[in-house]
Amino acid sequence: MDKLKAIDKVVARELFENQLRYAFVKYDCVEEEECVDTVESYNNIRAMWNPKLVSSLFHKLKHVRCIRTFSPLQAKRWHPDPRFVEQFSGVAVYTNEAIDKYYKVIWDSRVKSIERKLQNMVINFGPQHPAAHGVLRLILELDGETVVRADPHIGFLHRATEKLMEHKHYNQNLPYVDRLDYVSTLANEQTFALAVENLLNIDVPPRAKAIRVLCSELSRIANHLLNVSGTILDAGGITPFFWMCEEREKIYELSERLCGARIHCAYVRPGGVSQDIPIGYLDDINEFLSKLGERLDETEDISTGGRLYYARTAGIGVVEAHKALYHGFSGPMLRCSGVKWDLRIAFPYDNYDMYDFDVPVGSFGDSYDRHLLRLAEIRQSIRIINQVIDTMPEGEIRTDDSKVSFPLRSEMKMSMEALIHHFKLCTEGFVVPPGVTYTATECPKGELGFYMVADGTSKPYRVGIRSCSYNHLSGLSFLAKGGMLADIAILVATIDIVFGDIDR
Repeated sequence: MDKLKAIDKVVARELFENQLRYAFVKYDCVEEEECVDTVESYNNIRAMWNPKLVSSLFHKLKHVRCIRTFSPLQAKRWHPDPRFVEQFSGVAVYTNEAIDKYYKVIWDSRVKSIERKLQNMVINFGPQHPAAHGVLRLILELDGETVVRADPHIGFLHRATEKLMEHKHYNQNLPYVDRLDYVSTLANEQTFALAVENLLNIDVPPRAKAIRVLCSELSRIANHLLNVSGTILDAGGITPFFWMCEEREKIYELSERLCGARIHCAYVRPGGVSQDIPIGYLDDINEFLSKLGERLDETEDISTGGRLYYARTAGIGVVEAHKALYHGFSGPMLRCSGVKWDLRIAFPYDNYDMYDFDVPVGSFGDSYDRHLLRLAEIRQSIRIINQVIDTMPEGEIRTDDSKVSFPLRSEMKMSMEALIHHFKLCTEGFVVPPGVTYTATECPKGELGFYMVADGTSKPYRVGIRSCSYNHLSGLSFLAKGGMLADIAILVATIDIVFGDIDR
Protein backbone atom coordinates (compact mmCIF):
# COMPACT_ATOMS: atom_id res chain seq x y z
CA MET A 1 0.00 0.00 0.00
CA ASP A 2 2.86 2.35 0.82
CA LYS A 3 4.54 1.58 -2.48
CA LEU A 4 1.30 2.10 -4.33
CA LYS A 5 0.76 5.51 -2.74
CA ALA A 6 4.22 6.56 -3.85
CA ILE A 7 3.28 5.98 -7.48
CA ASP A 8 1.98 8.92 -9.36
CA LYS A 9 -1.78 8.95 -9.68
CA VAL A 10 -1.62 9.09 -13.47
CA VAL A 11 0.58 6.02 -13.62
CA ALA A 12 -1.66 4.21 -11.16
CA ARG A 13 -4.70 5.06 -13.23
CA GLU A 14 -3.09 3.72 -16.38
CA LEU A 15 -2.11 0.58 -14.49
CA PHE A 16 -5.68 0.13 -13.31
CA GLU A 17 -7.06 0.71 -16.81
CA ASN A 18 -4.71 -1.84 -18.36
CA GLN A 19 -5.52 -4.42 -15.70
CA LEU A 20 -9.20 -3.82 -16.13
CA ARG A 21 -8.95 -4.17 -19.89
CA TYR A 22 -7.02 -7.42 -19.43
CA ALA A 23 -9.82 -8.74 -17.23
CA PHE A 24 -12.39 -7.91 -19.87
CA VAL A 25 -10.53 -9.69 -22.64
CA LYS A 26 -9.30 -12.76 -20.76
CA TYR A 27 -12.19 -13.47 -18.41
CA ASP A 28 -14.99 -11.94 -20.50
CA CYS A 29 -16.21 -9.89 -17.52
CA VAL A 30 -19.44 -7.98 -18.02
CA GLU A 31 -20.26 -6.46 -14.62
CA GLU A 32 -18.06 -4.41 -12.35
CA GLU A 33 -18.16 -6.89 -9.49
CA GLU A 34 -16.76 -9.67 -11.68
CA CYS A 35 -13.46 -7.85 -11.98
CA VAL A 36 -12.88 -7.51 -8.25
CA ASP A 37 -11.17 -10.87 -7.92
CA THR A 38 -9.30 -10.68 -11.20
CA VAL A 39 -7.81 -7.20 -11.16
CA GLU A 40 -4.80 -6.86 -8.90
CA SER A 41 -4.99 -4.06 -6.26
CA TYR A 42 -8.51 -3.21 -7.38
CA ASN A 43 -9.75 -2.48 -3.85
CA ASN A 44 -6.60 -0.53 -3.00
CA ILE A 45 -6.92 1.70 -6.03
CA ARG A 46 -10.62 2.17 -5.36
CA ALA A 47 -9.83 3.14 -1.80
CA MET A 48 -7.36 5.76 -3.03
CA TRP A 49 -9.73 7.49 -5.44
CA ASN A 50 -13.30 8.54 -5.56
CA PRO A 51 -15.50 5.46 -6.10
CA LYS A 52 -17.57 7.38 -8.64
CA LEU A 53 -14.45 8.10 -10.66
CA VAL A 54 -13.47 4.44 -10.65
CA SER A 55 -16.98 3.34 -11.64
CA SER A 56 -17.13 5.83 -14.50
CA LEU A 57 -13.75 4.60 -15.71
CA PHE A 58 -15.03 1.03 -15.50
CA HIS A 59 -18.11 1.78 -17.60
CA LYS A 60 -16.01 3.75 -20.02
CA LEU A 61 -13.85 0.68 -20.63
CA LYS A 62 -16.92 -1.52 -20.76
CA HIS A 63 -18.17 0.17 -23.92
CA VAL A 64 -14.88 0.02 -25.80
CA ARG A 65 -14.21 -3.65 -25.13
CA CYS A 66 -12.88 -5.57 -28.14
CA ILE A 67 -12.79 -2.48 -30.38
CA ARG A 68 -9.46 -2.12 -32.14
CA THR A 69 -7.95 1.34 -32.32
CA PHE A 70 -5.38 2.30 -34.89
CA SER A 71 -3.17 5.34 -34.86
CA PRO A 72 0.08 6.32 -36.56
CA LEU A 73 1.86 6.10 -33.22
CA GLN A 74 1.00 2.42 -32.94
CA ALA A 75 2.32 1.62 -36.40
CA LYS A 76 5.58 -0.33 -36.51
CA ARG A 77 6.42 1.04 -39.92
CA TRP A 78 6.46 4.58 -41.24
CA HIS A 79 4.01 5.20 -44.05
CA PRO A 80 5.05 7.99 -46.41
CA ASP A 81 1.52 8.57 -47.72
CA PRO A 82 -0.31 11.00 -45.37
CA ARG A 83 -3.71 10.06 -46.80
CA PHE A 84 -3.04 6.45 -45.97
CA VAL A 85 -2.18 7.40 -42.38
CA GLU A 86 -5.28 9.56 -41.95
CA GLN A 87 -7.64 6.64 -42.40
CA PHE A 88 -6.21 5.07 -39.22
CA SER A 89 -6.49 8.21 -37.08
CA GLY A 90 -9.71 7.18 -35.36
CA VAL A 91 -11.56 4.13 -34.16
CA ALA A 92 -12.23 1.58 -36.91
CA VAL A 93 -15.26 -0.66 -36.71
CA TYR A 94 -14.98 -3.66 -39.04
CA THR A 95 -18.49 -4.61 -40.16
CA ASN A 96 -18.44 -8.30 -40.83
CA GLU A 97 -20.73 -11.14 -39.91
CA ALA A 98 -17.87 -13.01 -38.30
CA ILE A 99 -17.44 -10.32 -35.59
CA ASP A 100 -21.05 -9.20 -35.13
CA LYS A 101 -21.03 -10.47 -31.57
CA TYR A 102 -18.21 -8.06 -30.72
CA TYR A 103 -20.09 -4.91 -31.76
CA LYS A 104 -19.84 -2.20 -29.09
CA VAL A 105 -20.99 1.39 -28.91
CA ILE A 106 -18.31 3.98 -29.50
CA TRP A 107 -17.85 5.53 -26.09
CA ASP A 108 -16.53 8.89 -27.29
CA SER A 109 -18.94 10.57 -29.68
CA ARG A 110 -16.29 13.07 -30.66
CA VAL A 111 -14.29 10.30 -32.36
CA LYS A 112 -15.55 9.71 -35.89
CA SER A 113 -15.80 6.00 -36.55
CA ILE A 114 -14.52 4.55 -39.82
CA GLU A 115 -16.60 1.64 -41.04
CA ARG A 116 -14.76 -0.96 -43.05
CA LYS A 117 -15.49 -4.45 -44.25
CA LEU A 118 -13.28 -7.48 -43.99
CA GLN A 119 -12.92 -8.77 -47.54
CA ASN A 120 -10.72 -11.23 -49.38
CA MET A 121 -7.62 -10.14 -51.22
CA VAL A 122 -7.61 -10.35 -55.03
CA ILE A 123 -4.22 -10.68 -56.73
CA ASN A 124 -2.85 -11.35 -60.20
CA PHE A 125 -0.83 -14.45 -61.00
CA GLY A 126 0.94 -13.85 -64.30
CA PRO A 127 0.83 -13.39 -67.23
CA GLN A 128 4.61 -13.04 -66.85
CA HIS A 129 5.07 -15.25 -63.83
CA PRO A 130 8.00 -17.70 -64.07
CA ALA A 131 5.80 -20.57 -62.85
CA ALA A 132 2.89 -19.83 -65.21
CA HIS A 133 4.35 -22.07 -67.97
CA GLY A 134 3.28 -19.57 -70.59
CA VAL A 135 1.30 -16.37 -70.75
CA LEU A 136 -1.25 -17.48 -68.16
CA ARG A 137 -3.06 -14.90 -66.06
CA LEU A 138 -4.91 -16.06 -62.98
CA ILE A 139 -7.21 -13.85 -60.92
CA LEU A 140 -6.85 -15.30 -57.43
CA GLU A 141 -9.15 -14.44 -54.54
CA LEU A 142 -7.43 -15.24 -51.27
CA ASP A 143 -8.71 -15.63 -47.75
CA GLY A 144 -5.37 -15.34 -46.03
CA GLU A 145 -3.28 -17.98 -47.79
CA THR A 146 -6.28 -20.05 -48.93
CA VAL A 147 -7.48 -19.79 -52.52
CA VAL A 148 -11.20 -19.03 -52.63
CA ARG A 149 -11.48 -18.43 -56.36
CA ALA A 150 -9.17 -18.89 -59.35
CA ASP A 151 -10.23 -17.49 -62.73
CA PRO A 152 -7.88 -18.19 -65.66
CA HIS A 153 -7.63 -15.51 -68.34
CA ILE A 154 -6.33 -16.54 -71.76
CA GLY A 155 -5.82 -14.96 -75.16
CA PHE A 156 -2.39 -13.38 -74.82
CA LEU A 157 -0.95 -15.75 -77.46
CA HIS A 158 -3.96 -15.86 -79.78
CA ARG A 159 -2.96 -16.00 -83.46
CA ALA A 160 -6.19 -17.18 -85.16
CA THR A 161 -4.59 -20.43 -86.25
CA GLU A 162 -7.85 -22.07 -87.28
CA LYS A 163 -8.74 -19.12 -89.52
CA LEU A 164 -5.27 -18.98 -91.05
CA MET A 165 -5.47 -22.66 -91.95
CA GLU A 166 -8.60 -21.99 -94.01
CA HIS A 167 -6.63 -19.71 -96.35
CA LYS A 168 -3.68 -22.08 -96.96
CA HIS A 169 -3.62 -25.37 -98.77
CA TYR A 170 -3.04 -28.56 -96.84
CA ASN A 171 0.72 -28.74 -97.24
CA GLN A 172 1.13 -25.13 -96.13
CA ASN A 173 -0.90 -25.80 -92.98
CA LEU A 174 1.70 -28.16 -91.58
CA PRO A 175 3.89 -25.42 -90.00
CA TYR A 176 0.83 -24.04 -88.18
CA VAL A 177 0.30 -27.45 -86.60
CA ASP A 178 3.88 -27.45 -85.31
CA ARG A 179 3.14 -24.28 -83.36
CA LEU A 180 0.16 -25.61 -81.44
CA ASP A 181 1.85 -27.82 -78.85
CA TYR A 182 5.40 -26.71 -79.54
CA VAL A 183 6.74 -29.11 -76.90
CA SER A 184 5.72 -32.22 -78.86
CA THR A 185 5.49 -31.14 -82.48
CA LEU A 186 5.83 -34.53 -84.17
CA ALA A 187 2.75 -35.86 -82.38
CA ASN A 188 0.73 -32.88 -83.66
CA GLU A 189 1.88 -33.52 -87.21
CA GLN A 190 0.77 -37.13 -86.96
CA THR A 191 -2.78 -36.09 -86.02
CA PHE A 192 -3.04 -33.58 -88.86
CA ALA A 193 -1.67 -36.05 -91.41
CA LEU A 194 -4.15 -38.74 -90.35
CA ALA A 195 -7.05 -36.27 -90.69
CA VAL A 196 -6.07 -35.33 -94.25
CA GLU A 197 -5.52 -38.98 -95.15
CA ASN A 198 -9.02 -39.82 -93.91
CA LEU A 199 -10.43 -37.16 -96.23
CA LEU A 200 -8.35 -38.48 -99.11
CA ASN A 201 -9.17 -42.10 -98.21
CA ILE A 202 -5.58 -43.23 -98.66
CA ASP A 203 -3.25 -45.44 -96.66
CA VAL A 204 0.47 -45.05 -96.00
CA PRO A 205 3.17 -47.75 -96.23
CA PRO A 206 4.04 -49.80 -93.12
CA ARG A 207 7.51 -48.27 -92.85
CA ALA A 208 6.04 -44.77 -92.75
CA LYS A 209 3.65 -45.86 -89.98
CA ALA A 210 6.51 -47.30 -87.95
CA ILE A 211 8.53 -44.09 -88.34
CA ARG A 212 5.50 -42.08 -87.22
CA VAL A 213 5.11 -44.19 -84.09
CA LEU A 214 8.83 -43.76 -83.40
CA CYS A 215 8.60 -39.97 -83.73
CA SER A 216 5.41 -39.74 -81.69
CA GLU A 217 6.87 -41.66 -78.76
CA LEU A 218 10.06 -39.60 -78.84
CA SER A 219 7.85 -36.50 -78.60
CA ARG A 220 6.04 -38.07 -75.66
CA ILE A 221 9.32 -38.67 -73.86
CA ALA A 222 10.49 -35.10 -74.53
CA ASN A 223 7.19 -33.67 -73.29
CA HIS A 224 7.15 -35.69 -70.07
CA LEU A 225 10.81 -34.99 -69.36
CA LEU A 226 10.09 -31.27 -69.49
CA ASN A 227 6.95 -31.54 -67.37
CA VAL A 228 8.46 -33.76 -64.67
CA SER A 229 11.62 -31.68 -64.39
CA GLY A 230 9.64 -28.42 -64.41
CA THR A 231 7.41 -29.65 -61.61
CA ILE A 232 10.43 -30.64 -59.53
CA LEU A 233 11.98 -27.23 -60.20
CA ASP A 234 8.81 -25.45 -59.04
CA ALA A 235 8.92 -27.54 -55.88
CA GLY A 236 12.48 -26.44 -55.14
CA GLY A 237 14.64 -29.19 -56.66
CA ILE A 238 17.04 -27.95 -59.31
CA THR A 239 19.35 -30.92 -59.94
CA PRO A 240 16.87 -33.21 -61.78
CA PHE A 241 15.91 -30.29 -64.01
CA PHE A 242 19.39 -30.17 -65.53
CA TRP A 243 19.46 -33.95 -65.87
CA MET A 244 16.18 -34.01 -67.77
CA CYS A 245 17.16 -31.04 -69.95
CA GLU A 246 20.30 -32.91 -70.96
CA GLU A 247 18.25 -35.94 -72.02
CA ARG A 248 15.77 -33.74 -73.83
CA GLU A 249 18.59 -32.08 -75.71
CA LYS A 250 19.58 -35.49 -77.04
CA ILE A 251 16.06 -35.93 -78.45
CA TYR A 252 16.36 -32.57 -80.20
CA GLU A 253 19.65 -33.68 -81.71
CA LEU A 254 17.93 -36.81 -83.00
CA SER A 255 15.17 -34.66 -84.52
CA GLU A 256 17.77 -32.46 -86.18
CA ARG A 257 19.42 -35.51 -87.73
CA LEU A 258 16.06 -36.75 -88.94
CA CYS A 259 14.72 -33.66 -90.71
CA GLY A 260 17.12 -30.76 -90.17
CA ALA A 261 15.00 -28.96 -87.53
CA ARG A 262 15.10 -29.30 -83.77
CA ILE A 263 11.57 -28.28 -82.78
CA HIS A 264 9.37 -27.27 -85.73
CA CYS A 265 10.09 -30.32 -87.82
CA ALA A 266 7.33 -30.50 -90.50
CA TYR A 267 8.44 -34.10 -90.97
CA VAL A 268 5.21 -36.13 -90.80
CA ARG A 269 3.15 -35.21 -93.85
CA PRO A 270 -0.08 -36.40 -95.48
CA GLY A 271 0.81 -39.60 -97.29
CA GLY A 272 3.82 -40.56 -95.19
CA VAL A 273 6.96 -38.75 -94.04
CA SER A 274 9.21 -36.28 -95.81
CA GLN A 275 12.34 -38.46 -95.94
CA ASP A 276 13.70 -41.75 -94.71
CA ILE A 277 15.64 -42.17 -91.48
CA PRO A 278 19.43 -41.81 -91.87
CA ILE A 279 21.90 -44.66 -91.61
CA GLY A 280 22.72 -45.61 -88.01
CA TYR A 281 19.77 -43.62 -86.66
CA LEU A 282 18.06 -46.56 -84.97
CA ASP A 283 21.31 -47.61 -83.29
CA ASP A 284 21.74 -44.13 -81.83
CA ILE A 285 18.17 -44.16 -80.51
CA ASN A 286 18.77 -47.55 -78.93
CA GLU A 287 21.90 -46.26 -77.19
CA PHE A 288 20.06 -43.17 -75.97
CA LEU A 289 17.18 -45.20 -74.52
CA SER A 290 19.53 -47.62 -72.77
CA LYS A 291 20.91 -44.77 -70.65
CA LEU A 292 17.63 -42.90 -70.19
CA GLY A 293 16.33 -45.51 -67.77
CA GLU A 294 19.25 -44.86 -65.42
CA ARG A 295 18.48 -41.14 -65.43
CA LEU A 296 14.87 -41.85 -64.59
CA ASP A 297 15.93 -44.03 -61.66
CA GLU A 298 18.16 -41.24 -60.32
CA THR A 299 15.37 -38.71 -60.70
CA GLU A 300 12.92 -40.93 -58.87
CA ASP A 301 15.39 -41.45 -56.03
CA ILE A 302 15.66 -37.68 -55.52
CA SER A 303 12.11 -36.52 -56.18
CA THR A 304 9.66 -39.39 -55.88
CA GLY A 305 11.30 -40.87 -52.82
CA GLY A 306 11.83 -37.51 -51.10
CA ARG A 307 9.59 -36.44 -48.24
CA LEU A 308 9.65 -32.78 -49.22
CA TYR A 309 8.51 -33.41 -52.78
CA TYR A 310 5.79 -35.75 -51.54
CA ALA A 311 4.56 -33.11 -49.11
CA ARG A 312 4.45 -30.48 -51.88
CA THR A 313 2.49 -32.63 -54.35
CA ALA A 314 0.40 -35.17 -52.43
CA GLY A 315 -3.22 -34.09 -52.10
CA ILE A 316 -2.79 -31.08 -54.41
CA GLY A 317 -5.29 -30.68 -57.24
CA VAL A 318 -7.25 -33.87 -56.69
CA VAL A 319 -9.24 -34.89 -59.79
CA GLU A 320 -12.21 -37.20 -59.32
CA ALA A 321 -13.27 -39.46 -62.18
CA HIS A 322 -16.72 -37.97 -62.74
CA LYS A 323 -15.37 -34.42 -62.76
CA ALA A 324 -12.59 -35.40 -65.15
CA LEU A 325 -15.12 -36.85 -67.58
CA TYR A 326 -17.47 -33.89 -67.18
CA HIS A 327 -14.76 -31.35 -68.01
CA GLY A 328 -13.44 -33.36 -70.95
CA PHE A 329 -10.10 -34.29 -69.45
CA SER A 330 -7.89 -36.72 -71.32
CA GLY A 331 -4.40 -38.13 -71.20
CA PRO A 332 -2.62 -38.17 -67.83
CA MET A 333 -5.22 -35.81 -66.33
CA LEU A 334 -7.92 -38.42 -66.95
CA ARG A 335 -5.90 -41.54 -66.22
CA CYS A 336 -4.65 -40.21 -62.88
CA SER A 337 -8.26 -40.32 -61.63
CA GLY A 338 -8.49 -44.06 -62.30
CA VAL A 339 -10.07 -44.02 -65.79
CA LYS A 340 -8.13 -46.30 -68.14
CA TRP A 341 -8.59 -44.56 -71.50
CA ASP A 342 -5.98 -44.39 -74.22
CA LEU A 343 -6.77 -43.80 -77.89
CA ARG A 344 -3.76 -45.88 -78.91
CA ILE A 345 -5.61 -48.92 -77.54
CA ALA A 346 -9.26 -47.86 -77.85
CA PHE A 347 -8.94 -46.75 -81.50
CA PRO A 348 -5.52 -47.88 -82.78
CA TYR A 349 -3.90 -45.83 -85.53
CA ASP A 350 -0.62 -46.23 -87.42
CA ASN A 351 -0.33 -49.88 -86.36
CA TYR A 352 -0.26 -49.20 -82.61
CA ASP A 353 -2.13 -52.47 -82.20
CA MET A 354 1.02 -54.31 -83.28
CA TYR A 355 2.98 -53.20 -80.21
CA ASP A 356 2.68 -54.48 -76.66
CA PHE A 357 2.52 -51.83 -73.93
CA ASP A 358 0.60 -51.01 -70.76
CA VAL A 359 -1.50 -47.96 -69.85
CA PRO A 360 -0.52 -46.58 -66.41
CA VAL A 361 -3.47 -45.53 -64.26
CA GLY A 362 -3.47 -43.51 -61.03
CA SER A 363 -5.44 -44.03 -57.84
CA PHE A 364 -5.77 -40.71 -56.01
CA GLY A 365 -5.85 -38.18 -58.85
CA ASP A 366 -3.52 -35.67 -57.20
CA SER A 367 -0.35 -33.99 -58.43
CA TYR A 368 1.83 -36.75 -57.04
CA ASP A 369 -0.14 -39.34 -59.01
CA ARG A 370 0.30 -37.33 -62.20
CA HIS A 371 4.03 -37.16 -61.56
CA LEU A 372 4.26 -40.94 -61.13
CA LEU A 373 2.04 -41.55 -64.14
CA ARG A 374 4.20 -39.50 -66.50
CA LEU A 375 7.33 -41.27 -65.33
CA ALA A 376 5.61 -44.59 -66.00
CA GLU A 377 4.54 -43.40 -69.46
CA ILE A 378 8.15 -42.57 -70.30
CA ARG A 379 9.10 -46.17 -69.54
CA GLN A 380 6.24 -47.45 -71.68
CA SER A 381 7.34 -45.20 -74.55
CA ILE A 382 10.82 -46.70 -74.27
CA ARG A 383 9.21 -50.11 -74.46
CA ILE A 384 7.28 -49.17 -77.63
CA ILE A 385 10.31 -47.64 -79.35
CA ASN A 386 12.38 -50.76 -78.69
CA GLN A 387 9.70 -52.83 -80.39
CA VAL A 388 9.60 -50.42 -83.34
CA ILE A 389 13.38 -50.70 -83.74
CA ASP A 390 13.24 -54.49 -83.64
CA THR A 391 10.40 -54.74 -86.18
CA MET A 392 11.17 -51.81 -88.50
CA PRO A 393 9.88 -52.90 -91.95
CA GLU A 394 11.52 -52.15 -95.26
CA GLY A 395 9.84 -50.35 -98.12
CA GLU A 396 8.57 -46.96 -99.17
CA ILE A 397 8.03 -44.02 -96.85
CA ARG A 398 5.31 -42.28 -98.90
CA THR A 399 2.12 -43.35 -100.59
CA ASP A 400 2.25 -44.22 -104.27
CA ASP A 401 -0.49 -41.69 -105.07
CA SER A 402 1.42 -39.13 -107.13
CA LYS A 403 -1.30 -36.52 -106.62
CA VAL A 404 -0.43 -36.35 -102.93
CA SER A 405 3.19 -37.37 -102.43
CA PHE A 406 6.14 -35.31 -103.61
CA PRO A 407 8.53 -36.83 -106.18
CA LEU A 408 11.99 -37.85 -105.10
CA ARG A 409 14.85 -35.40 -105.52
CA SER A 410 16.67 -37.88 -107.72
CA GLU A 411 13.68 -37.88 -110.09
CA MET A 412 13.50 -34.09 -110.22
CA LYS A 413 17.12 -33.94 -111.37
CA MET A 414 16.38 -36.26 -114.28
CA SER A 415 12.74 -35.57 -115.23
CA MET A 416 11.14 -32.26 -116.17
CA GLU A 417 7.68 -33.70 -115.44
CA ALA A 418 8.72 -34.52 -111.87
CA LEU A 419 10.06 -30.99 -111.40
CA ILE A 420 6.80 -29.45 -112.67
CA HIS A 421 4.80 -31.80 -110.45
CA HIS A 422 6.83 -30.74 -107.41
CA PHE A 423 6.28 -27.09 -108.31
CA LYS A 424 2.52 -27.58 -108.63
CA LEU A 425 2.26 -29.36 -105.28
CA CYS A 426 4.22 -26.61 -103.53
CA THR A 427 2.28 -23.70 -105.03
CA GLU A 428 -1.24 -25.06 -105.51
CA GLY A 429 -1.38 -28.16 -103.33
CA PHE A 430 -3.51 -31.23 -103.91
CA VAL A 431 -7.29 -31.34 -104.24
CA VAL A 432 -9.25 -33.03 -101.46
CA PRO A 433 -12.75 -34.34 -102.28
CA PRO A 434 -15.70 -32.95 -100.28
CA GLY A 435 -16.10 -34.56 -96.89
CA VAL A 436 -16.02 -34.19 -93.12
CA THR A 437 -13.78 -35.94 -90.61
CA TYR A 438 -12.84 -35.83 -86.95
CA THR A 439 -9.52 -37.49 -86.25
CA ALA A 440 -8.01 -37.72 -82.77
CA THR A 441 -4.80 -39.20 -81.43
CA GLU A 442 -3.28 -39.74 -78.01
CA CYS A 443 -0.81 -36.88 -77.75
CA PRO A 444 1.47 -36.50 -74.71
CA LYS A 445 -0.86 -34.00 -73.01
CA GLY A 446 -4.09 -35.76 -73.94
CA GLU A 447 -6.48 -36.11 -76.84
CA LEU A 448 -5.71 -33.85 -79.80
CA GLY A 449 -8.41 -33.80 -82.46
CA PHE A 450 -8.89 -32.15 -85.85
CA TYR A 451 -12.38 -31.52 -87.21
CA MET A 452 -11.91 -30.77 -90.89
CA VAL A 453 -14.44 -29.93 -93.60
CA ALA A 454 -13.30 -30.23 -97.23
CA ASP A 455 -15.19 -28.55 -100.09
CA GLY A 456 -13.42 -30.10 -103.06
CA THR A 457 -10.57 -27.58 -103.29
CA SER A 458 -6.97 -27.55 -102.17
CA LYS A 459 -7.84 -25.56 -99.02
CA PRO A 460 -9.95 -26.73 -96.08
CA TYR A 461 -13.34 -25.07 -95.71
CA ARG A 462 -13.24 -25.29 -91.92
CA VAL A 463 -10.69 -26.51 -89.39
CA GLY A 464 -11.61 -27.02 -85.76
CA ILE A 465 -8.90 -28.02 -83.29
CA ARG A 466 -9.78 -29.91 -80.13
CA SER A 467 -6.91 -29.04 -77.82
CA CYS A 468 -6.43 -30.94 -74.58
CA SER A 469 -4.75 -28.05 -72.75
CA TYR A 470 -7.84 -25.87 -73.15
CA ASN A 471 -10.06 -28.40 -71.38
CA HIS A 472 -7.50 -29.02 -68.67
CA LEU A 473 -7.12 -25.31 -67.95
CA SER A 474 -10.90 -24.98 -67.59
CA GLY A 475 -10.73 -27.28 -64.58
CA LEU A 476 -8.17 -25.14 -62.77
CA SER A 477 -10.94 -23.15 -61.07
CA PHE A 478 -12.24 -26.14 -59.10
CA LEU A 479 -8.82 -27.79 -58.70
CA ALA A 480 -7.31 -24.72 -57.02
CA LYS A 481 -10.29 -23.92 -54.80
CA GLY A 482 -9.53 -24.57 -51.16
CA GLY A 483 -5.80 -24.97 -51.73
CA MET A 484 -2.92 -22.77 -50.67
CA LEU A 485 -1.35 -19.98 -52.66
CA ALA A 486 2.01 -21.78 -52.64
CA ASP A 487 0.39 -24.80 -54.33
CA ILE A 488 -0.72 -22.88 -57.43
CA ALA A 489 2.67 -23.27 -59.11
CA ILE A 490 2.68 -27.04 -58.48
CA LEU A 491 -0.89 -27.36 -59.75
CA VAL A 492 -0.24 -25.45 -62.97
CA ALA A 493 2.89 -27.53 -63.59
CA THR A 494 1.21 -30.92 -63.15
CA ILE A 495 -1.78 -29.97 -65.32
CA ASP A 496 0.75 -29.61 -68.16
CA ILE A 497 -0.63 -26.84 -70.37
CA VAL A 498 0.90 -25.07 -73.34
CA PHE A 499 -0.54 -21.83 -74.66
CA GLY A 500 0.20 -22.44 -78.29
CA ASP A 501 -2.45 -25.13 -77.93
CA ILE A 502 -4.90 -23.02 -75.90
CA ASP A 503 -4.72 -19.71 -77.81
CA ARG A 504 -5.03 -21.29 -81.22
